[in-house]
Amino acid sequence: MAFAPLVALLLGLSAITVPWATLVASVVLYIVVPLVLAQLWRRHLLAKGTVAFDAAMQAIGPWSMAALLLMLVLLFAFQGDAMLKQPLVIALLAVPIVLQVVLNSALAYWLNRKFGEKHSVACPSALIGASNFFELAVAAAISLFGFQSGAALATVVGVLIEVPLMLLVVKVVNQSKGWYEQNEAPSR
Repeated sequence: MAFAPLVALLLGLSAITVPWATLVASVVLYIVVPLVLAQLWRRHLLAKGTVAFDAAMQAIGPWSMAALLLMLVLLFAFQGDAMLKQPLVIALLAVPIVLQVVLNSALAYWLNRKFGEKHSVACPSALIGASNFFELAVAAAISLFGFQSGAALATVVGVLIEVPLMLLVVKVVNQSKGWYEQNEAPSR
């Protein structure tokens, strides 16, 4: 809900004007509609029972990973030339993203442990705390400024850096479950 006002504020500070209708349409198209459809589908599956839900999740698992990889390939295809020609710009974009994802996910994970949350809560919390929602930023940047714009390049670099880092966070969180659950206080 705060995405549109936050983007408007940040773009306003940079003297870039984007109509509110465009910001709201981006939020509705790229967040609200997929979220509503996913929740409706989830409820439909759960009405059939957890076995049906689990089977559907197992069936779409490989497809979701394939879609993620396809998205990365397409993003690189559209911006690969610009990335290869501007390695310093890419590094200037990548370093803060890496630091932000690593520090925020570690902090969220540690705080969840410190406050006695279950490991199953800490995992998504670490991911959400570290996410920059580049997927929405890519869609908005490309629709507003075009595929070849600097804004599109910055958001594409964000996705290409963030996705592998998030997968790394998932791996670390899963592998550290034993440490996390040591001396685990009962969840509130």
